[in-house]
Parts: sequence; structure tokens; C-alpha cells
Amino acid sequence: MTQSIIIQIGQCGNQIGYRFWDCAVKEYDSVNKLSNWNPSLSSFFYNSEKKINPFKTATCFKSLKARAVLIDMEEGVVNDIMKSPLASLFEQKQIINDVSGAGNNWAVGYFDYGNKYKDQISEVIRKSAEQCDCLQCFFCLHSMGGGTGSGVGTFVLRLLEEEYPEVFRFVTAVYPSEDDDVVTSPYNSLLAMHQLTEAADFVIPIENQALINITQNVSKYSSSKVKVQKSKSEKPFDSMNNIVASLLLNLTSSSRFEGSMNVDLNEISMNLVPFPKLHYITTSMTPIFSSSLNFLPKRNFDQIFTDAFSKENQLLCVDPKSCLYLACALIVRGEVEVSDIRKNIDRIKPKLNFIYWNQEGWKTGLCSVPPVNMKSSLLTLANNTCIHYTCMDLRNRFVKLYKRKAHLHHYTHVSGFEQSLFDESLTSIDLLISEYEKLEATSKISPPCFDRLKVC
Repeated sequence: MTQSIIIQIGQCGNQIGYRFWDCAVKEYDSVNKLSNWNPSLSSFFYNSEKKINPFKTATCFKSLKARAVLIDMEEGVVNDIMKSPLASLFEQKQIINDVSGAGNNWAVGYFDYGNKYKDQISEVIRKSAEQCDCLQCFFCLHSMGGGTGSGVGTFVLRLLEEEYPEVFRFVTAVYPSEDDDVVTSPYNSLLAMHQLTEAADFVIPIENQALINITQNVSKYSSSKVKVQKSKSEKPFDSMNNIVASLLLNLTSSSRFEGSMNVDLNEISMNLVPFPKLHYITTSMTPIFSSSLNFLPKRNFDQIFTDAFSKENQLLCVDPKSCLYLACALIVRGEVEVSDIRKNIDRIKPKLNFIYWNQEGWKTGLCSVPPVNMKSSLLTLANNTCIHYTCMDLRNRFVKLYKRKAHLHHYTHVSGFEQSLFDESLTSIDLLISEYEKLEATSKISPPCFDRLKVC
């Protein structure tokens, strides 16, 4: 049995991480009615006291601990986690935090806090790795717009590359929306993007605006069907964080449960990343519903499959069907027949544009355990040239600030930061955009007339 470690960094990373652990516990509790220790638990949990029966209920874990590292340069979110019903999942030695924060500055996060806590971060990760029999990958969760998520997050990624070069590095990065209230987020995002391109093996970019659109659509649909009764304990971003947590639950389901066609996480990366730096993956998920309303629309598997390829369910503000697919993976959960999956692939395939040298570029995983309160679910992962529109949008926002040298002094005053890093990051994203454009040019389709505002 392989194990993975989740490293949650900054406010966003820790909030998503908390939702992941909460949902993971509920999934195990719904399947493991006798509360017995199951080998599949070891993929993301370890038993600190080696007890046969480590937990009785979803909120009483005692000796069960999460394979996690919690990092934040502010105390608020981590303190809330340690006061929550899931506090017993974490030990103080798994936590690294400060009090003042990185001030929405990538350079402060990367150089100041990164170097300050380098030895401590390295030690905490080493101890977590030593508790694994077969460490398969690290999952880094962070945002791109703030200082801690972007700066410390990419510093940790570089540290993992240096100290664990053979262990896969998966990154789930939340990108800021265009009207983000952090004025320096374009700087932070582009500087972080350069590090992700160089040091990550597999990146799932998620746009805040896409999450906002999805939650608003789900809320409108749910409200028209049932009376709205919002939970008092639900926080403003919980619905958005639940979507990202659900994505991670589906992505890791094959590691956590049995299935007739389970796929290894490394298999997914092997099939979806044909070239080292083109490792940015667009994702969609269905069904998506409002947990606060406890309402789930009735959809059969054919409808779920159709929904998964619609632009409304994408976690980026893009439309992959308008662009070129390099490869596609499907993670199906629940009691679904293989014949139904193949039938739907054959049905949807003519509507998708695959690159000529990989016309059969599909990878399918089938896990028998569905998400809680669902009969089945589908996660799609696609390496698609549409990602370069996200990159172009990010680049344009960066250039608007950089050509006026606005706020530049906040970065150049940080010890270790040089202005050339801005130029290197700009060159990096230009090369990335160029590589995707070259691939699109080799296809028989014409580049689409693309309007991001219409897509979203």
C-alpha cells in the first residue's frame, strides 16, 4: 500500500485541507461501519498508537492521525483547525506557523519565511515521510495570489524537488480572479507560476472565478427546488473549498478504496503529461451540489458524462471542447458498468479534438466506492491547450503592473530577491504559452475565437 502526504500552505491551502480531511473521514465512516482498521486507511492516515480499533465515530479518532503538514505564516486558520472537531487528527509537531503573515508578497514568503523556516519545514516533512512504508507522492495545496501560499508554497515545492526528487509532486493551486482585492496578486501568481513550471510534476490550476460561478449556479438551481436553509456553522468560502476538496477525494479514491479498474496516481501523471513542463491539467467534476442544502439533482450516468464535458463544470474559466486535447483521464466512482463508460466515451469522442498522434489518449479509472450520499460521480482530467488562455490572462494582468513598475519596491527590498526574477518568470510563461500554441497549430482545427468573459 502506497502513502501520500498532504502539505497545506497558507489560509487557502489549510481551509481546503480541512475540508478534505473532514470529507475523507465521512467517506471512511460511511464505508467502514464496524470502525475496524483497514489497510486502505494507511494511504492518508496512520495509527499513532497501533490500535486495532482506532475510531468509533467520524468525530472521535483518538489515535488516528492525518498524513499532513500544516504551514501558515498567520495563526488564525490553523488555530481554528486545532479547535475544530477534527483537531485530534493533527499533532502540534505537524504544524509550522508564524504570526505576522507574508503581506501578500511572494518575495517575503519565498525568501524571508522560506529561509527562516527551511530547516523546520524539512524536519517536519522528513518525520512524516519516515512514517510511510512506501511514499508515493506529495500533494501541495495553496493559492497563487497571496504571499504565504505563493511564496512559501513554491519554496516548499523546491525543497521537495531537492530532497525527494523521486517522489511525485502534485500541486493544487487556486488562481485569483480578475477583480481580486490583492493588488499584487498578478506579481505573486506569475512568480509562483515560474516555480510550478520548473519544479512540479502535475499541477491542477483552479480559478476562483470558476468556483464562484459554479457555486452561484448550484445555489440558484437548488434554491428553485428546495427551501434554502443555510447552516449557521458554514463559512463564506466553505462551498468553494468543498468543490476543491471533492476533486481531491475523487482523484485519490483509487488509493483509498478498492475498485475493479483502480488507477495509480503515477499512472495518471504518466498518461496525461506527454512533455515535462506541459503538466497543467484542466478538471471538471459532476455532480456538483450544495452540501448546505443537502440537495442532489437526479442525473443518470449519461447525463453526468455530458455535464463533465460542459464548460459550466470546468474548474477553470475555459472551454476545452473548443481547443485541442493532448490526453484525457476519467475517474469514475460508484456502481458503474465498464460498458457504460466505453459507450459514453464513444458518444462524446467525436465532439472533442484530440491531437493527431494521440487519438486514443484516454485513461479510465473505476473505484467501486461512490462519494457520500451519491450513487456515482465523474472527475475528468485533461491536458488541453485551452490552459494557455489562462496563462495569457495572467500574463496580461502582470504586464499592466510591471510596465509601470508599480509596487516593485516591495519586492526588490527583500533580501535575496532580484528584479531579474520578474523577467525570468515572464519569459517562462511566454515559453509555456508558445508550446501550447505550437501544439494547437499542428492540429487540423483552427485556433478558436476565444472570449473568456463569454465562457464564464
